[in-house]
Amino acid sequence: VQLQASGGGLVQAGGSLRLSCAASGRTFSSYDMGWFRQAPGKEREFVGTIRRSSTSTYYDDSVKGRFTISRDNAKNTVYLQMNSLKPEDTAVYYCAAAGRIRNYYSSRSNDYDYWGQGTLVTVSS
Repeated sequence: VQLQASGGGLVQAGGSLRLSCAASGRTFSSYDMGWFRQAPGKEREFVGTIRRSSTSTYYDDSVKGRFTISRDNAKNTVYLQMNSLKPEDTAVYYCAAAGRIRNYYSSRSNDYDYWGQGTLVTVSS
């Protein structure tokens, strides 16, 4: 499956952005989808994930209550709605797809099989 992330940009602290990740190729609804981010000089970190059923989500504590992941399986797209943005949210954001069915929320990079190219989010103070 090929993933294409979009929607990044420059926003002031306290603002909002919605990222999109469009998938093509194999059946999108067969994959759990995740969002990760990588800030300059830091390792890539988990943001959140949504199960293939679209009913279950899980977030890192750093974004819980501010970010929301949703998906539209008919449009082969997963979204990351980011509200109350902070300067520390500045990073390149990546979407990823995990094919294997697991009994836990996939928060590790190694759980994911396919990755998008990333989209830059910059939050100014």
